[in-house]
Amino acid sequence: MSEPLPAALDRIRALVLDDERLVRAVAAGRRRGESPRWRRTELRYVDLRNGRHLQVTTYDDTQAHTHNVPLGPGVLDAVDDALRAPYGNWHVDTISETVQLRVTKKGAAQVHAQAKARSEPAPARSHDRAKARVLDPAAPFLTAVGISDPDGVVKPSRRDKYHQVEEFLRLLGPALDDALTAGRLAPPTPERPLRVVDLGCGNAYLTFAAYAYLAGVRKLPTTLTGVDVKAPARERNTRVAKELGWDDAVSFVEGDIASAPVEGGADVVLALHACDTATDDALARAVRWQAALILAAPCCHHDLQRQLAGRPTPSPYGLLTRHGILRERLADMLTDALRAAVLRLVGYRVDVMEFVDSDHTPRNLLVRGVRTGAAASPEVVRDYHELTAGWGVSPALARLLEPDLAEVLRS
Repeated sequence: MSEPLPAALDRIRALVLDDERLVRAVAAGRRRGESPRWRRTELRYVDLRNGRHLQVTTYDDTQAHTHNVPLGPGVLDAVDDALRAPYGNWHVDTISETVQLRVTKKGAAQVHAQAKARSEPAPARSHDRAKARVLDPAAPFLTAVGISDPDGVVKPSRRDKYHQVEEFLRLLGPALDDALTAGRLAPPTPERPLRVVDLGCGNAYLTFAAYAYLAGVRKLPTTLTGVDVKAPARERNTRVAKELGWDDAVSFVEGDIASAPVEGGADVVLALHACDTATDDALARAVRWQAALILAAPCCHHDLQRQLAGRPTPSPYGLLTRHGILRERLADMLTDALRAAVLRLVGYRVDVMEFVDSDHTPRNLLVRGVRTGAAASPEVVRDYHELTAGWGVSPALARLLEPDLAEVLRS
């Protein structure tokens, strides 16, 4: 049900100004025909040496800008400035409820409020917060998959894997919030839970971690399906899900990424370390599902390496391909740059970031796509044409999505 936007923003204003109850407020997206100065604004309260402040973090396309405003008239001004900006979505978490506001094409507001099952404790207000663990090492699934021992202590040989799980969840949380505020993902309900699909789940460490976080920490109604081509993986993962009592919400199917049966599609697609063009199969399937959020960590990039090896290097880049190791790394970067470009062409906002520090794994790149449905800009189309033509390559993802790209690339 729509309501007048000013009244809805007044409700958001009251929630944001409550420094005892606000956990975090996020504004993102844009209204029809308008663009805010910042891509995203986050608001939360922090306790500094000289008292409580409102911390305002704004994001442009490359970095975050943070400033702290002491309680008083300055806070009112800062909150009103954010509310006046033509953001299309607000996501507000308090200790007792989550409120989502979306601005419709007609300039009205659609507001959804969901009470939390139980009120959270007072939010942390430390400015320089220690990096808290997302999951307790004693979480039962960590023992079940062999990362922690029966006493709930991370095994020395599995510390890198535990670190990888933690860093993945630190990226999953804000990415999910971003998808919710983008307006392409409705808040999950028991009747319509969040549908997560992990394509190429393998031993399902991160699959189980995602469910533990989403359903356990975030308390979101969630179903999760893991897909892997190996029968032993399906059998093992199904057994672990049953041992954990999660088999009513977590299931596994055997099949390849491109065609394994997944009922109902997906809101969130994970593709973590699928090899070579299997990552492209996963991205293409996510696009066809119109998934609101895609998180992909590519692994090995042989397809473009083979294409580059069979073509002369365009001038003046011969020095980049003279040595095998440099040619290989160039192919890696070119592959993921083109994957990001293709996702932009079909309506996603894309970020490419470090997944986990390279000290813990060499496969440390993450491609994050949030579906906006926005048409690709002429600059993105031009740059894609120039890059593929200049190097004489045909990205696997573009081949898989050729029908979706045909009209875009003709423009």
